[in-house]
Amino acid sequence: MAYNFLGLVNDINRKLNEVELTSANFASANGFYSTAKDAINSSIRHINQSQFEWPFNHVEQEETLTPGTIRYAYPADAKTIDFDSFRIKRNSTFGNTTQKLSIMAYEDYLEEYLDDEYNTSNTSIRSLPQRVFRTPDQKFGVHPSPDKAYELVYEYYRLPVDLENATDVPALPEQFRSIIVDGAMYYAYTFRGNTQDATLHLQKFEDGIKNMRTLYINRYDYVRDTRVVRNISSNARVG
Repeated sequence: MAYNFLGLVNDINRKLNEVELTSANFASANGFYSTAKDAINSSIRHINQSQFEWPFNHVEQEETLTPGTIRYAYPADAKTIDFDSFRIKRNSTFGNTTQKLSIMAYEDYLEEYLDDEYNTSNTSIRSLPQRVFRTPDQKFGVHPSPDKAYELVYEYYRLPVDLENATDVPALPEQFRSIIVDGAMYYAYTFRGNTQDATLHLQKFEDGIKNMRTLYINRYDYVRDTRVVRNISSNARVG
């Protein structure tokens, strides 16, 4: 069975002894089938809301800076942005190498550099950006104001969208298909008033999400010793 919206809904249909849908009647199917579609999307939303930074929602974004423009809007689907990932991409035409941007507090920008936003006629203050800051209104800013159309690269985690069409594919890898289905079965049984089976599938669903966290989130590349080493004077008494 294909790994798409139609295939997932039919996973529910088979488990509940319902007639399976086809690509021809998927869009118009209603009644219980609408519930099955909603259950799949509810399950996927639940998984995505349980963790902010699932790697399958990771995006590397490129944006061309506009000379003289400091502030830029977040991508429409941005959930969280990694401000430690901002860099200016190497450009042989402009003669710049790759430059990682340091993070600057918004308050520091307002205190020291705010006039640069309004001093647009003075092109001498423009240069290769060195710093990035987060604004309170879902935007970010770079400083100094760019003097060329540099390519800015950064990384963020996106907000997933609901599945709509039969051929829509979830962002979650197919290896987690059974977890999506367990969650959808919980919602489907809840709709039918079958509390016992709903509770059973909810437990399986939550266990599956815990396994996903173990695989993707609870990982450590190395362990750093943070113990404080205290020097003992040679004259100190021991024992």
